[in-house]
Amino acid sequence: MTIDTAKERLHWLTRKEAAAYLRLGESTLAKLFVSGDGPPAIKVGRAIRYASEDLDAWMGSRRRRSTSDIGSLA
Repeated sequence: MTIDTAKERLHWLTRKEAAAYLRLGESTLAKLFVSGDGPPAIKVGRAIRYASEDLDAWMGSRRRRSTSDIGSLA
């Protein structure tokens, strides 16, 4: 039996690609990375990469029902 590893492989995006994926500006994504409020990323040398599944999870975690909804504090 063979295992299809292509399904398990993460799709890594550059900051430019991640910003387009999230429909955010690159500078906004960069500031979120510096502050620690953005999606998880990896840094290899000067390159920043984002996994598409992490971007989806991060966006999902930011859902709110109203402007007064502070969301999960955990």
